[in-house]
Amino acid sequence: MDKATGKGQYVGTYLAWGVNSNRWWGEGEIKFFMDGDQEFPTICGTGTEDYIGGAWNFEYPQGEYCRFSTPYSGLHQILKPDGLYQSQQRFGMYRFHLTDPIRFDEDLHVEIQALGWRSEERYLPLQDDIASVAYWYQTEPHCPFPALPGIEKLEVN
Repeated sequence: MDKATGKGQYVGTYLAWGVNSNRWWGEGEIKFFMDGDQEFPTICGTGTEDYIGGAWNFEYPQGEYCRFSTPYSGLHQILKPDGLYQSQQRFGMYRFHLTDPIRFDEDLHVEIQALGWRSEERYLPLQDDIASVAYWYQTEPHCPFPALPGIEKLEVN
């Protein structure tokens, strides 16, 4: 979520994640920069799977992703071509902050890293296909939002 300026409450996240590499893909931290944070966020998660509520790479039973859906978090969509860590898998997941609200007084910026593992337990910056939706409430007044791109900018060649 790009910077929202003003007072409000972050309600939740939806992620559509397309994995373009082999191995584990969900190690990226979610970061909530709020109320003037610059270099370091007020809230910094420990991994995509932890943020969504699936811990230990959503793996249960061993060798399988575990589809789950609760009122506040879930990995409800798993499209896997041919195995647990194979390229071109697609996931739909969400997290809603209704019981654990994230409130801000001045501004909020939310980021999630696309980070996975490579050989020898080293981090791998990913180039995955990720679409996200951020949900928040905000009181007036707020700064104007930028204009949405036209159809020419949205078309994929």
